[in-house]
Amino acid sequence: MADLLTAEAVREGLSGLTDWSGDPSGIGRTAQLSSFPAAIAVVDRVAAVAEELDHHPDIDIRWRTLTFRCVTHSAGGVTHRDIELARRIDDIVRSAA
Repeated sequence: MADLLTAEAVREGLSGLTDWSGDPSGIGRTAQLSSFPAAIAVVDRVAAVAEELDHHPDIDIRWRTLTFRCVTHSAGGVTHRDIELARRIDDIVRSAA
């Protein structure tokens, strides 16, 4: 099982990411895209990365707004896997802008 991050480790992990916030119970961010199709294209790309990492975020889709939440459910909180997935999501959102 993956090791849970402390509050300090979560803050440190989020420091280099865009618009992410959270605590050891979960991290999240919201992204605004230019259109609904652009938002869905981002979701498709995130889905591919999630499959590659075998680690899947919760995603809320509202027209052009996507909300991502990452937590390692099996560990009961945030692990390094969540920080890595958040970094990959940031890269995808940035490239879609």
